[in-house]
Amino acid sequence: MTTALSAATAPATGRPPRGPRGLTWTVLRLHRSTLIVWAVVVLSGAAVLLWAYGPGAHAAQAEWDRVCAGREACVWGDPIYDFDRVFRAAGSGLTWLPALVAAWAGGALVGRELENGTARLAWTQGVTPTRWLAAKLTVPAVLLTAGTTVLVLLHHLVSDAHPLPLGRWSWYTEDNFQANGTAAIAAPLLGLALGALAGLLLRRALPALAVALVATEALGAFATAASRDLVPWETAVGTLKTGYRTPAHVITGDQGALTATGARVPDPLCVDDTQCLAAHKIVGYYTDYHPAAHFWPLHLVETGLLLGAAALATATAFWLLRRRTP
Repeated sequence: MTTALSAATAPATGRPPRGPRGLTWTVLRLHRSTLIVWAVVVLSGAAVLLWAYGPGAHAAQAEWDRVCAGREACVWGDPIYDFDRVFRAAGSGLTWLPALVAAWAGGALVGRELENGTARLAWTQGVTPTRWLAAKLTVPAVLLTAGTTVLVLLHHLVSDAHPLPLGRWSWYTEDNFQANGTAAIAAPLLGLALGALAGLLLRRALPALAVALVATEALGAFATAASRDLVPWETAVGTLKTGYRTPAHVITGDQGALTATGARVPDPLCVDDTQCLAAHKIVGYYTDYHPAAHFWPLHLVETGLLLGAAALATATAFWLLRRRTP
């Protein structure tokens, strides 16, 4: 009875029932199922990547040396397939994580609480809307950043330590490129911010989930494409005799033909037809590309774009919340 009375009269002390620490624990308790799933994902991902770094890679390399070394074509066995499946699954998981975070943030983190009224209930118990949203964003952001940082570091470690000569694991392939750098850490934060903004805008879980997912995928694709144009391209030039001279193992950009004035024009596909080449005044060919040395510049530019968009979405969410609440 004494405990019950103490708990019931606690608000009479004049202090808010929940401080910053209380809000943090409230968010963790409310979304404990998601927290458990995230912990399992991070621990499982770390475990399989450590396996890929050690026993998995050693077995794959031994299989490669046994059946493929020095041959133009070969058929490899289970050790390489196992390594391939694990490594590609880890890369794909990191690539799809931002969309999953956006869907969760829009649907469960914000949209559902506004739809069923639990957010307004919290606002009547000494928690301001601004503090409520700050806790909703800060706690997941810290956990996401910590978990993705661990997974990206391990993925990069495996990729650098065991570059088996297979094109599917090259630095420029989509999943491998995205999962190996800082953009993979920033992208889930964009998904979190867009999910919160969608939840505040729509105030319904399912529509917010869908809008956040689509917006995150669209902005992520835009950031990737924009970063490749913001980092200056290298250009390889070929003559009519050599044709295109695109280097191997690069990210390719624009390709086409060159005229005598140096103008870039679409390739007329004349091949060896000299009359066709003369009619179009073609004297050579060009290819824009990013070499492996551009890996970090590309990632840093893309990361900046993603974080900038996340900051803008977060600021908009707080502005919208202040306008819609007293």
